[in-house]
Amino acid sequence: MLAVLYDIHGNLVALEEVLKDAEAAGADAYLLGGDFGTASPWPLETVERLRALPNATWIRGNGERWLREPPTDRPEVMAALEELDSGLGTEEGWLYSLQAQFELDGVLYVHGSPLSDVDSFPPEPGDDDERMLNGVRDKTVVFGHSHLQFKRPGPNGTILINPGSAGMPLDGDVRAAYALRHDGGEFEFRRIEYDVERVARAWEQLPGWGKLVAQRIRNGSD
Repeated sequence: MLAVLYDIHGNLVALEEVLKDAEAAGADAYLLGGDFGTASPWPLETVERLRALPNATWIRGNGERWLREPPTDRPEVMAALEELDSGLGTEEGWLYSLQAQFELDGVLYVHGSPLSDVDSFPPEPGDDDERMLNGVRDKTVVFGHSHLQFKRPGPNGTILINPGSAGMPLDGDVRAAYALRHDGGEFEFRRIEYDVERVARAWEQLPGWGKLVAQRIRNGSD
């Protein structure tokens, strides 16, 4: 059974609870979908915990790409990244070098979409769906970035699955989100309780976007 974790964002407290749940459910492999811990309360600790997992496949999120390709078109993000060290030390180069997508058992895993790690499919069908698929057809596409847990049909015979965020949900539910892919191929969404207030307080201690993220953590939304 495959545990699918996206958008952890250095939330080690939630990650530990998610991993306990996945192990209890019988997970024996892991797909790690990007945005692991850059500029967060527990950046290096999160990466080290993930490195200890058996049979783990990693793909890169925009957070890892921005370690070497900062988003010059987003001045507010640039300012925050300059104010707050990534906390990842020598792991920065390795994380940046991760693959952008991976196909496993006929399922394509990306961070945002096959087109881009910062363009993500919305919960409802939209005019941009086909553009973001970037030519992918007749396939299940698993993605994250938006921190919204959902599954729906896409164009051209695709199924679009967002397992949600394990560390910073934005769908109104503060519980950590992830998915299990059972051996028969079906995906099961999971939600796991953790100490939200502890994590919010840890974010509040950080400069830059710390207080904003703390409110996200407490509200489960922007």
